[in-house]
Amino acid sequence: MTRLEDWLTWTLSPSISAILVTLIFSLTLPILIHTYLYKRAVAKELPTFLLLGPSGAGKTSLLTLVRPKHHPLLPLKDHTNIKQQLSNGTPSPTHTSQAPQTATCQLPSTTRSSEDKYRSENDTSSRTQPSILLLDTPGHGKLRHHAIASLTSPTALKGLLFVVDSAVLSSAAGLTETAEYLYDVLLLLQKRHTQGKTSKGPLAIPVLLVANKQDVFTSLPAGLVKSKLEEELGKVRQTRSKGLLDSGIGMDDDGEADEESNWLGEYGAKGFKFAQMREHGVEVEVVGMSTSAEGEDEGRVHECWGWIGANV
Repeated sequence: MTRLEDWLTWTLSPSISAILVTLIFSLTLPILIHTYLYKRAVAKELPTFLLLGPSGAGKTSLLTLVRPKHHPLLPLKDHTNIKQQLSNGTPSPTHTSQAPQTATCQLPSTTRSSEDKYRSENDTSSRTQPSILLLDTPGHGKLRHHAIASLTSPTALKGLLFVVDSAVLSSAAGLTETAEYLYDVLLLLQKRHTQGKTSKGPLAIPVLLVANKQDVFTSLPAGLVKSKLEEELGKVRQTRSKGLLDSGIGMDDDGEADEESNWLGEYGAKGFKFAQMREHGVEVEVVGMSTSAEGEDEGRVHECWGWIGANV
C-alpha cells in the first residue's frame, strides 16, 4: 500500500521523469486502443449486385464481360480471390450454370458512382472507383433456390439485375416462364419490405430489368419487353389469386389477409404496372442490352454499369 501511495505521489510530482512518463503514456494509449479495435473490426462487405433470370438469358455472358480472359469465374465461396475492372470486353463461350458464380469488380473510370453525386464534372482530382461483387445465379427452374437464398442472405445487397432474353419473350411459353420467375422475385422483395420487423424497414433494393440480346433480329425492344411483362405479370397475379380462392383460402378474414400478402403490387388493381412496386420500396427500371453484338456495338453494357454506379 505504501509503495502504491509513493508511486501515485511520484506521478503527480513536477519532476521531469514523471512528466515524460505521463506524456509517453498519454500518446501511446490511444494508438494501442485504436490498433486493438482495428484488428477486431469486421471486414467491410462489398456492395453486392445479384444477377437473376431464366436459363439462357445471358447472365453468365454478362459476367464474363467483366473479368480478364486469364481468370476463371469463381464459385461463391472463393469470390475474394479475384479483382478486375468492368469493361466492354468480349464475352467468353458459356454453358448453363449449375451453381452461383462471382466476380469482384471495380467500376470503370467512365462510370459515375453514387459517391460522385455532388462532385463537379470539372473536378480533375484523382478518385478511387468503388469495388462491387457481382453474383450470378443459375436460371434453371430446379436451381432457382440458389437465387432465393442469395436474395435473402447478403447483408450488402444493393440491387438486382433480372436478365431476360428479349427474343424468347415473343413466344407465349417463354413470356410466361419469365413472368412467373419475375413475379416470385418481386413478391419476395415486396414481402421483405412490408413484413419488416422494425418501423424503419429494410433498405430498398432496386431492380434493373435487362432486355438482353437486342442484336437478335426477332428480339423485342426494351419498351415492348416492359409492357408485355407488365401484362403477363397481371395475368399471373390473377391466376394465383384465383387459385387461392378455388382452394378455399380467402373465405375468412385470415384468408383475405393471406391473399393480400401474396398479391403483387397495388392490391385489387385490375392491371399491373412496375410503378406499383414503388410503394413497396422496389424501383424497377428497364434497359436494352446485348452481350454478343459485333463491331462497334460489341458488348455494350454501359447502361447497366451506369445503373450499378448510381446504386453502389
